[in-house]
Amino acid sequence: MRYCLFISIVLVFISLTGFAQSNVDLENDHLKLQWTKTPQGYRLNQLVLKDGQHANSVVNPLGEYTILFSKDIPDTSNTNEQAYQLDLFSAYPHNLKMWKEALQPVPLNTAGKALSFFPREVDSSDGELHFKQDMGVLSMESRWQLDNHHASDLLVEIRITAKEDGYYAIASPTLYPTEESNLKWAILPGYFQGKKLEPNLTLAYGYGQGIPDKPVVVRERVASTLAPLVQQLNGLSLAVTPEPGTGRDPWETDAITQRKWKLGLSLMNRAGQLSPTLYHPVLGEDSSYMHAGEQRIFRFRYTLNTNSWFDLYKHVVYDIYKFNDFLKLKNTHESLTHRINAMVNYLKDDSTSLWNTYDYKGLKIGAQAYLGPIAGSDHDAVKNSDYGAMWMAARLSGDTVLQKERLPDARNFKLVQQQQDTGFFQGAAIGQYYLWKGKRFTEEWGNYVEPIALTYYTMIDLGNILLYQPQDLELLKRLRIGGDKLLAWQKTNGQWEVAYDRKTTHPVFKELMDRRPTFYGLLVAYRLLGDKKYLAGAEKGAAWLIDEAVNKGSFLGVCGDVRFAPDFATGQTAQALLDLYDLTKKEVYLSAAIETARLYTTSIYTHPIPSTADKRVKDVQWKDWQISQVGLSFEHGGIFGSANVSGPILLASHAGMFVRMFELTKDAIFIDMARAAAWGRDAFVDPASHVASYYWSTMNAGPGPFPHHAWWQIGWIMDYLLSEASLRTTNLISFPRGFLTPKVGPHQPYGFAPGKLFNEEVALHLPKNTVQIDNEKIDYFCAKGLTKNTYYVVLMNNSVVDQNIEVAIDLSKEFKQEASKGKPVLLDQKGMIVPIRIQTNNNITMRIPAAGLRVIKFDR
Repeated sequence: MRYCLFISIVLVFISLTGFAQSNVDLENDHLKLQWTKTPQGYRLNQLVLKDGQHANSVVNPLGEYTILFSKDIPDTSNTNEQAYQLDLFSAYPHNLKMWKEALQPVPLNTAGKALSFFPREVDSSDGELHFKQDMGVLSMESRWQLDNHHASDLLVEIRITAKEDGYYAIASPTLYPTEESNLKWAILPGYFQGKKLEPNLTLAYGYGQGIPDKPVVVRERVASTLAPLVQQLNGLSLAVTPEPGTGRDPWETDAITQRKWKLGLSLMNRAGQLSPTLYHPVLGEDSSYMHAGEQRIFRFRYTLNTNSWFDLYKHVVYDIYKFNDFLKLKNTHESLTHRINAMVNYLKDDSTSLWNTYDYKGLKIGAQAYLGPIAGSDHDAVKNSDYGAMWMAARLSGDTVLQKERLPDARNFKLVQQQQDTGFFQGAAIGQYYLWKGKRFTEEWGNYVEPIALTYYTMIDLGNILLYQPQDLELLKRLRIGGDKLLAWQKTNGQWEVAYDRKTTHPVFKELMDRRPTFYGLLVAYRLLGDKKYLAGAEKGAAWLIDEAVNKGSFLGVCGDVRFAPDFATGQTAQALLDLYDLTKKEVYLSAAIETARLYTTSIYTHPIPSTADKRVKDVQWKDWQISQVGLSFEHGGIFGSANVSGPILLASHAGMFVRMFELTKDAIFIDMARAAAWGRDAFVDPASHVASYYWSTMNAGPGPFPHHAWWQIGWIMDYLLSEASLRTTNLISFPRGFLTPKVGPHQPYGFAPGKLFNEEVALHLPKNTVQIDNEKIDYFCAKGLTKNTYYVVLMNNSVVDQNIEVAIDLSKEFKQEASKGKPVLLDQKGMIVPIRIQTNNNITMRIPAAGLRVIKFDR
């Protein structure tokens, strides 16, 4: 009897101390996790996500750990290259190099030995669970706890101690796998997304069209947000996110460190099961080699919800990586408005803008030198970029150099760029670039013609010119020829070919589909020509694009030199669909536009968290936030996009579109991302030209070999500023928008037609030296009354704190007369008069609220 009593006491003691527990739990109001002791170790037996009165139980919880180990450094040679379609990239050296790198054993997740296990020991204390496992080459300890601040987050720390010298990689454990039949959506931001597994690795892994059916591991350098995410059909979503600071810092101290690989990301575990997975360190990479006795620690979190993938994604962006705090650090040293004025002067100078004219078949044509690589060129390529911005700047400034020495020759360039000879290509744009030595037009990287090039360089460019000079009969004729060719090339299901061989006229790039906004050219034709056949074609093309691109998350880019890796054309698709909605008022286009814009937010960097740490660039000291990638978009991401080496770009064409999306959705991520891209990017602006560098990696190297980029910068900045004015005044200040700019994104020109400013009809105006402001956080634009003799200066505070400013306005510089007939009036964002203070020197002082707007009105 005493023996039995003793045994009972011992068992109770063991149970209380946790040495023989059969079940251990973590639970709060949102999550419940239970592990059960099995012969293999402690398996996750129950995972429940509580949602109000409902609860979602995971059907097949697992909780399996994996550590990768290799005695020797992993092999970097390629295997079975033929199976991975290397021949597709033989003419694309940049792509080929990146593709080969992505096919090595570590990224294909075949390197090393996978040590998978369930831990055999556990104890609990203070709401935490501590698991342990001792293995042949390592020992492992892990700590699990629920986040007190975010109830649907589970915090995990894994610590390994090496017992043998070698290379180690810690994988985040698999909470539960998702069957493909139960997959609703998966996304690895910056790389790929979709609702099905794609066995064609080139399409999925290379082009981001579907989820690779292999457990590939990608680098953090192009993962825009560090959160692989899988959503099931019942709405249950799971993401895994590393503790901030785990991934590489692209500029650690005084040099680029973009190519370091500290964090691997995947949508599958090593066994090939759908389960968002992280790896740190990465096998064979930074810090992965360990001597016996060394330790490595990996901290991360799981997040679960039943709302949507987008809500979970935003939780990572805001709550974990503190995206909203970035705007608080912004301290602009040169306003966007001043940059516009300076770039106009830069573009007027033939020597700085590399403007040249040529005789082409008896016609004088003009364009800017393009010093980047072009297939078949002999350093003789020239091009024009943003026709809308060119005509807008000329109209708003009234500048005679632009009007007389730029526009006529640029118009002629557009005329000869369109094929006039009869035949298969009649009406099409025969190339983006003119090679003046060879006196011929060519595409960027091959002898082909794209239907989307017809949309860009015939329909959109001619359309934007016609908005400013609608009586140009020759351009109207050319527009109709282009529209008819676009209809002739459209297939019965609404799609177009990616391209046609220029010699044979046969389709090329047949393994790809034209998942780009090619339909937009027909929208332009309809708006300017009024023929309903163009609208019908545009709607048919948009319907196909929604089904094949938007709904599947499968897009194609427009940059020929990287073989159309997905790029800013995705953001352009959102605005193209929004323009079609504005024209037709059909909700299907609005819904698709918003969904595409949401997907495009995943082309924006949200890590690492910007700080005030000191860094050096070319012996100049900057704060970390000033050179941060956060808020910037890709030129093209994915496995072989330029972001791999050069990082994101400073060309924020999407900013105005994101402001418009915020107006429509009230979703703060759009306005925050627009402002993060636009504000305070002084570290990338060349002091001499005021042109921002194109690639992040070059910092403030100016236009470099791309002088025409200044037009794109003027275009996106004006679009952003006028979109902000509309937003801040609830559309009381608004101007009609033109057509998309070709290639780089969704920004649109203004000033071809009157707008409204507090119910008065006005003309947009770009002042010369009329306005002087002592605070560079204030941007402005001006407008002239059309029916009244009035003049307006619209001032916007582009910061998140109130700003005091002093404004000097001299209207005699514009109108050769006295400044005004009476005292100026100050209006708020609703058009209501607010008190104004005028200094003795006639300067006006005021305080503008954070992200606010004020208007100074003059009666002339």
